[in-house]
Amino acid sequence: VQLQASGGGLVLPGGSLRLTCATSGVTPDHYATGWFRQAPGKEREGVSCITNDDGMIFYADSVKGRFTITRDSARNTAYLQMNSLKPEDTAVYYCAAGTGIILSSMRNAAAYNYWGQGTQVTVSS
Repeated sequence: VQLQASGGGLVLPGGSLRLTCATSGVTPDHYATGWFRQAPGKEREGVSCITNDDGMIFYADSVKGRFTITRDSARNTAYLQMNSLKPEDTAVYYCAAGTGIILSSMRNAAAYNYWGQGTQVTVSS
């Protein structure tokens, strides 16, 4: 399984970006795609996650109401729409995929088997 994250960039506070995570290779029937972020000097943080079939979703409290995760199961692609961006959202964003992930473990990076490269998101005036 390979993952390709894209869509990062520089945006003004209050602006929006949409990240894309394309999954290729042999994908399991049931898996979850998660977005994590890591700012300099900080630990990697689970941002959001969605399962490919039943659409179970997790959001970190810090992004609820501002970020929306969706998926196109036919294309094995997940999206993270980020609105009302704040400077504290600045980080490298990674997408990851894993099997057997339940709601309570969606924020846990150790639950994911596959990782893509990161994409930089910078929110600054």
